[in-house]
Amino acid sequence: MAKTCSSQLARARRNRLLIKFIRPFEDGFVNGYVLDVGPQFFLIVLINDEIRFNGFQCFRLADVRKLQVPANYAAFVEAALKKRGERMPTKLSVSVASLPELLLTANDAFPLITIHREQVDPDVCHIGRIAELHEGRLSLLEIGPDARWDAKPIEYRLREITRVDFGGGYEGALHLVGGNPVID
Repeated sequence: MAKTCSSQLARARRNRLLIKFIRPFEDGFVNGYVLDVGPQFFLIVLINDEIRFNGFQCFRLADVRKLQVPANYAAFVEAALKKRGERMPTKLSVSVASLPELLLTANDAFPLITIHREQVDPDVCHIGRIAELHEGRLSLLEIGPDARWDAKPIEYRLREITRVDFGGGYEGALHLVGGNPVID
């Protein structure tokens, strides 16, 4: 299944086809364009419910269900994006070659990253900057929903991470208000 999914995603990337799929951790579909496919994760530019680009998301291949390539009603979505002047990003310096590489390159390219551990805690995400990555663990200095930075990083197991987001509107608003963390 993962190999079939990977080849369909690679075809969608090559041909710039809109994709749609579901995951076991959330209700509803995910819509977007594939920017890269790695051995475990793939990267999309997300299209939100208002039919606008809204950042980037990386998902585990193993979690994809009911993949549509191309997505139903792709012509409508593409026409709406075009009429709104929405431009799809073409070059992104984020690597999906491995989870550590994904985290580090996203952390370098964007002011905030969001990690999800949906099998451990499905209703919580963690947003911040990487303080350290070592021995299968990630130390994340987090920013809260009040746009205030925590005093100390929190450590998470890499194997628990199911999704990584960055460059979205919410992350942008948090960074706009909270700025960069002050490191003592």
